[in-house]
Amino acid sequence: MKTKAPLKLGSIIMVTLLFASCQKDSTLTNRSTSANSNEENVSAASVKVFATGLNNPRGLKFGPDGNLYVAEGGKGGTDSTIGMCTQVIPDVGPYTGSNRGGRISVISPDGKRTTLVHDLPSSQTSPATGSLVSGVADVAFIGHDLYAILAGAGCSHGVTSLPNGVVKVNKDGSWKLIADLSAYQQTHPVKNPEEDDFEPDGTWYSMIDFRGDLYALEPNHGELVKITTNGKVHRVVDISASQGHIVPTALTRRNGNFFFGNLDTFPIVPRSANIYKVDDNGNITVWAEGFTTVLGVLFDEQGRLYVLENTTGNVGVPTPGTGKIIRVDKKAGTKETIASKLSLPTAMTWGPDRKLYVSNWGFGVGKGEGQILQITVKN
Repeated sequence: MKTKAPLKLGSIIMVTLLFASCQKDSTLTNRSTSANSNEENVSAASVKVFATGLNNPRGLKFGPDGNLYVAEGGKGGTDSTIGMCTQVIPDVGPYTGSNRGGRISVISPDGKRTTLVHDLPSSQTSPATGSLVSGVADVAFIGHDLYAILAGAGCSHGVTSLPNGVVKVNKDGSWKLIADLSAYQQTHPVKNPEEDDFEPDGTWYSMIDFRGDLYALEPNHGELVKITTNGKVHRVVDISASQGHIVPTALTRRNGNFFFGNLDTFPIVPRSANIYKVDDNGNITVWAEGFTTVLGVLFDEQGRLYVLENTTGNVGVPTPGTGKIIRVDKKAGTKETIASKLSLPTAMTWGPDRKLYVSNWGFGVGKGEGQILQITVKN
C-alpha cells in the first residue's frame, strides 16, 4: 500500500484498532477552539440526540409527510463472490456481502424509529480495514415518491441479487430498481480512475432531486450524474478529468450551480478538502477551501454554507469526537464553528423546523448504535 493510499467512502480505509479501542463519548458541544483566524466560535447552537437504534446511518431527508427518512449502511454480510467477478483490491477488498440487511428507517417528529425497508443489500470491507459496512447511501424525494441510492451492492461487493443503482420505494416498503449504476460505470469509465483505489461497482454517496430528476455523486470513480425517473443515466461532469482522485462526497445546489465537498485521501491531512462549484457548463472551480473530510454541505436561506466535517485535527485517521459543522459566510468572509465533538458524522439535512439533523456514529460501531442528532442553529 502506498504511503498516501486513497480513502474511499463506500469503504473508508482506517486502522481496525481505531474502532476496536474507541469508546463512545456522548458529550456534544456548540463551542470549539478556533483552528485559524477565519474560524470563530458560535455560542448560539444546541445539540441533542433526536433518534437512536440505527445501523450505520448515512444520507437523510425529510419527506412530505413530515417524517425523517434515513438511509442505512445496514449490517454487512458474509457472502463471497471471489471467482465470480473482479474483486476490490486488498486491503480494502475482497468484500463480503448480503442480499439483505441494508435498511431505510422512518423517524417520526417525536424521534421514534420504524423500519420502512429491511431487505436491500449490505456489504463490508475485509477484516484488514475493520469490516466497515456500506449499503443504502442516500434517499431523496421527487414529489411524494421516495428514491434510494445503493453503495454496497454489486458483485464486487459480495452481493449477487442487485447491482448498485437507484431504487424507487413504495409506501408499503416494497421497491423496484429503476437505474443500474454498476452497469453504467462499467460501460462509461471516467478519464482518470485511481488504479490503487478502484471499485468496479462504485461507491455512490449523496443524491439530491432537482426539477424532477435525481443527481448523484460518486466518490471512487469521481463523477456527478443525472438519473431520470425512467432510469436513464447521463454524466453531468467527470470530476476526475480535471481534479484527479479527490473523493467527491457531499452534493447540494444553489443559484443555478451544483456545489460539492470532498473527502480527500488517506491518511487525513487537515484542511486538504475544499468546496467546489460546478456551473451548468460543467466547469469546476474551488468555491471555498481549507476543510477536512467533508461529508455534508447545505445552504441556508441567507446563502451561508454549512459544511459537515467527519474528522478534524492532526489525527490521520477517522476519529470519534472530532467531527464539526462549519458555517461559511462568503459575504462576511467568515468561517464559524456551529457544532463540534461529533462522532463520525456522515450526512446532514435541514428539517421543516429549520434545525439541522445529522447522522452520527455513521460507521465503525455495532448494530443499532447509530444516532440522529438535532442541532438548533441561531443567528
